[in-house]
Amino acid sequence: MSQPPPVPQGLPMDRDAGPFDPPSGITRLREARPVSPLAFPDGHEGWLVTGYEEVRRLMADTRFSSRQDIGIIHVPYETPGMPTPTEPSPQVPGLFVAMDPPDHTRLRRRLTGAFTVKRMKQLEDHIIEITERQLDELARLAPPVDLVREFALPVPSLVICALLGVPYADRDTFQANSAKFMEKDITLDEKVAAYGALTSYLAELVTRKRAEPGEDVLSDLARHEDLTIEELTGAAFLLLLAGHETTANMLALGTFALLEHPEQLAELRADPELLPGAVEELLRYLSVGDIFYRYATEDIDLGGETIGRGSTVVVSLLAANRDPRRFENPDTLDIRRKARGHLSFGHGIHQCLGQQLARIEMRAGFGALLRRFPDLELAVPAHEVRLRTDMNIYGVHELPVTWPKTVG
Repeated sequence: MSQPPPVPQGLPMDRDAGPFDPPSGITRLREARPVSPLAFPDGHEGWLVTGYEEVRRLMADTRFSSRQDIGIIHVPYETPGMPTPTEPSPQVPGLFVAMDPPDHTRLRRRLTGAFTVKRMKQLEDHIIEITERQLDELARLAPPVDLVREFALPVPSLVICALLGVPYADRDTFQANSAKFMEKDITLDEKVAAYGALTSYLAELVTRKRAEPGEDVLSDLARHEDLTIEELTGAAFLLLLAGHETTANMLALGTFALLEHPEQLAELRADPELLPGAVEELLRYLSVGDIFYRYATEDIDLGGETIGRGSTVVVSLLAANRDPRRFENPDTLDIRRKARGHLSFGHGIHQCLGQQLARIEMRAGFGALLRRFPDLELAVPAHEVRLRTDMNIYGVHELPVTWPKTVG
């Protein structure tokens, strides 16, 4: 009988298997023990869940709580300047991602009405127009250019601003503060300052929306008198942050992945009908929102292990999406794969509210970029592309690209 692997000391984070693959330490753990003990830097003995079925079961089980005010959520990596938590964090009003039913249910119901498939479809033409206009701007520039700054970040920022009713002129402020907030290795003071700047701005905005509502999601929410300004601010913070950070990184990292897989890129260019499936496969393959946390509210059996009450449980969606028990040849990018069922938008009651919006943005973004820039290529060697290993949403800091011919 083989010995179980040694308990890792902290979460393996080194992208040593390549820019698109999980850290090799996480892959080895998934193969040997999909629900594995994990030793945290602060001495906590928690768990890491990496198997596809095990992650699905965990995310569907509300005994694994998302609340941070009932138990301490321990962080599985060193955070310089961040004090070791000794008690639960206070609950932030409106931050529904850190809530359980019934509070989560009440807020989520309000938001679901604003993110209907019908509304997203109505937005599609506007998203295509935003994308094409941004590519017009890109085509006017002399390469090489940074695709993150000139395309991948502006498109979802413009879309989420239009959807929420946030003035796009304020983008520099909210982009800088949200980027700072997403950094892993910053002090508590820096994180609090970035969060405070964002929420102060959004509190003023939602207060104006309540007084003079417009035709946007924040105005829709502000019309609900049972939601306080604090709840509206928390919800706006989450929607703004998630609405541009995740899609921006998918557009940039997805382009990088396609450029590094030229045979897949050629297939996609030859047959644009493959685009919807290719977006799903890129979502599975890259899983930019990878690490999530839960708190066990009681002793729970999962994957043949007993997770003790009070344990912090770390979930890796990237590892789950690369599980060979669920996807054949999971480490291969295959745009013809039927990748539906991936966990990149989560699972259960916290499944991503904006997933249809993200899909529309990615179909529009990748489709137009590949059509209008048929000779797009990296302007630097792949190993020089700066990876966002220091951020909570994975991607690239910059993606220098060039094109040799006139584009339209």
